[in-house]
Amino acid sequence: MAQRAIREYDGKAIFSRHWEKYFSGFHYGFKSVLVTSGKELLEKAEEHDFEWLKQEALVAKPDMLFGKRGKNDLVLFRTSKPGDVTLAEAAKWIDAKMAATTTLLSGQHGHLTHFIVEPFTPHAQEQEYYISATTVGEDDVLYMSAEGGMEVEEGWDDKVNEVTIPITMSDVDMEHAVRANVPTDIQAKDKESFVSFAIQFFKFYRDMNFAYLEINPIVMLDNNEMAILDLVARLDDTAGFMMTDAWGDIEYPTAFGMEDQSPEEKAIAEADSKSGASLKLTILNPLGRIWTMVAGGGASVVYADTIADLSGDVKELANYGEYSGGPTTGETKFYADTLIDLMTRHKDPKGREKILIIGGAIANFTDVAKTFTGIIQSFDENVEKMKEHKVKIYVRRGGPNYEKGLKDIKEAADRLGLYIEVYGPETHVTDIVRMALEK
Repeated sequence: MAQRAIREYDGKAIFSRHWEKYFSGFHYGFKSVLVTSGKELLEKAEEHDFEWLKQEALVAKPDMLFGKRGKNDLVLFRTSKPGDVTLAEAAKWIDAKMAATTTLLSGQHGHLTHFIVEPFTPHAQEQEYYISATTVGEDDVLYMSAEGGMEVEEGWDDKVNEVTIPITMSDVDMEHAVRANVPTDIQAKDKESFVSFAIQFFKFYRDMNFAYLEINPIVMLDNNEMAILDLVARLDDTAGFMMTDAWGDIEYPTAFGMEDQSPEEKAIAEADSKSGASLKLTILNPLGRIWTMVAGGGASVVYADTIADLSGDVKELANYGEYSGGPTTGETKFYADTLIDLMTRHKDPKGREKILIIGGAIANFTDVAKTFTGIIQSFDENVEKMKEHKVKIYVRRGGPNYEKGLKDIKEAADRLGLYIEVYGPETHVTDIVRMALEK
């Protein structure tokens, strides 16, 4: 499967095109525009189909294949006075964002070129839910939570229920499995509606040949009115030849910041585009002393923040990125090879050791032992360079098969004569940063 990310606007347009077929009993009032300037937004508002732009409170945000837009202060909206965000204000905000260089918390930087503008949806936090589906190995997996919004990744294990749905499972069995695993803390008045929507959501995901589909949050309003506030989607482009009519005019945009990427960053991005997993790499300072190989997007932010805080100098952090979503052994080895090659090109100007942080939270479905096998293979091939640069390795990981993974990587490093400290989920997720910097 070759996964290709699409814009939020295009994902919502696919929903709108097929809503009546898949989501009978629910209503989705698709109102959305994709623009590349404030001027274009003002011109759109003069068209008959988009008069609502002049009549309703608005929300504006970039539509450029990166998440955490709220945490990056890249969403224009107001909850206390929603009417204040007018068409003129949205247009002015878009032009201001386009005129400046944007740097994300991840370190990626570039210019914003595409924005999605929609009506503001007043609602209570308890009306927000989370739902997504993706492919894991040979199966599909549906994820559901009674808690939507930016914080759902934090405490994933406690907040999110997952249902593994083999390709051979019948629709009847799938519906039973979904119903049996719907989160118990969904509001009683919404539970039956949520069950129905979740079942239809999964059928839609599979029939439309999505490789990944996430709504966070989906808001359930009165009278079965649904609001899709944020959406992330990737398509299986090997099915493109038979999905032309179903998908419509789809664009596969270049990821934000790729224009200025190094060859190594582009190589990882290319591997990411061909994988069902998530492989991301941003080089912050090629001369930096601290390098990270972190599993999970949320964990990547936490580690980067911790290193910046404890080191006292953000320039010590050499890179930002993640490997997650169940990468294969080969994909993990390629990621590790790229990282180790980069960190052993320049010696530390002060003669200090290089630090490699291999961290992450507790994995949901990534086989830790399988990914660590790829890292061990990379150690085997790069051991002399690592010794030359006095690389010290600190590992913290949990999840499926983590005991074997930790045992294997410790034994491999000891065999190769590499310095390593290994910790499991009993250790706080970022404690290895403190340990590394104290030593």
